[in-house]
Amino acid sequence: MASQMEPAYFQALQSKGALVVSDAPKFDLEAYIGNYAGKTRWSRLYLIGTTSSSLYLEALKGAIAEAKRGKDVARYEASVEELARIVPDEPDAIPDLGWMDKMTKQVKAETDRLELELKGYKNNLIKESIRMGNEDLGSFYHDIGDLPSAFKSYARMRDFCTTPKHIHDMCLKLVVISVEQANWMSVSSNVQKIRNLQQKPEDTIKVQPLLCASMGLAQLASGNFKEAATSFLETDSGLGDRFNQVLTSNDVAVYGGLCALASMDRNELQTNVLENSSFRNFLELEPHIRRAISFFCSSKYSQCLEILEAYKTDYLLDLHLQRHVGELYYRVRSKSIVQYFIPFSCVTLDAMAQAFATNERSIEDELVNMIERGTLEARIDTQNRLLTSTPPNTRSLVHSSALYTAKTYEKTVRLRLMRMNILNAGLEVKAPKGHNQKHASSFFGGAGGGGDVFMGGGGESRFY
Repeated sequence: MASQMEPAYFQALQSKGALVVSDAPKFDLEAYIGNYAGKTRWSRLYLIGTTSSSLYLEALKGAIAEAKRGKDVARYEASVEELARIVPDEPDAIPDLGWMDKMTKQVKAETDRLELELKGYKNNLIKESIRMGNEDLGSFYHDIGDLPSAFKSYARMRDFCTTPKHIHDMCLKLVVISVEQANWMSVSSNVQKIRNLQQKPEDTIKVQPLLCASMGLAQLASGNFKEAATSFLETDSGLGDRFNQVLTSNDVAVYGGLCALASMDRNELQTNVLENSSFRNFLELEPHIRRAISFFCSSKYSQCLEILEAYKTDYLLDLHLQRHVGELYYRVRSKSIVQYFIPFSCVTLDAMAQAFATNERSIEDELVNMIERGTLEARIDTQNRLLTSTPPNTRSLVHSSALYTAKTYEKTVRLRLMRMNILNAGLEVKAPKGHNQKHASSFFGGAGGGGDVFMGGGGESRFY
């Protein structure tokens, strides 16, 4: 029924295998966008407008209005063209050529003025003026949507920075630009540069949540969910709205909670998430994430998965989370199935389907996928409709243990033989200055008594 109400544009996207979100999200679009500032407002509106078949009209109109409030003609054109593809008869789908021509001339004039000023500063050889000129030019390029030029202008400030504060501000601007470019290597690099600066303790505390949130985004984009969870969990609750040109405190709660659910076991979730006094302030903004984690820690997997499914539409419309929703949800669900199966040697497929609120056929396909990917060590008895645990290969385990013991023994014997040969040859190796007995005893690995090659005599530390 929902697909019949969708415009032909979204039906065509679905036929090509593209992502189309048919269900309405739980958030109110106006209130949701109101939490953000800067270029991310347009990016999020445009993503929703090109993905959601229920909010596309409101989102694209908002994107057009957002673009016209700024100086980015390219983004305005993209928004209008996208709206024209979906609903050609909409008045906003007709481009405002007068505004576009006027803004293009203004941008050209402003660019020439700023470049001329910067040229004058360079002729005067005043470092601070050159730094500020590059900063003004980079900010202007950012406003008009020319991100590569903005990045280059900010990067040129480096040679004219005279204080750690200047370097800090430059790197932070580069972080914001790199996030918009999805240049995650640059994000990580500039975050590390800020961390290596010698700053006052109060400045370090102030910038800490911004750095942790940025690093978490870079790790999330790279698929390193455990590292991303750690970064978001370390983010100080003083973040507030100081970084809302990139993400908000609500985003930190969602990103951190989902990454933790996907990558941590129950003990780690209890200790690092639920008992984390700083992250608890973020979880209060998104209580459903806290409930889902609590249910998982309490082995109530079906309730945990129900909460995540209820908010899946919201996450599919998130700028940074959309690409990872499938993998995150798979990891959480597979972990739940593995934890559920641990106490059993065998369990019926019907019982598992009931436990995870699905049908027998779906759970069977899911279990087959998990077994093929090596996530679940089990076998499916299709005749009796059972999932049975794979018995451990005792013979293989004994052989592996014996081989390990033999290799360890061989290494120990070789070290002892080497010690004997050194002593028999009368070789003497003087210890470096400050080299104590502990360091010398570890020279031969300290295995099997090899550590007693250290010998002291005549007040001089020596080892043979």
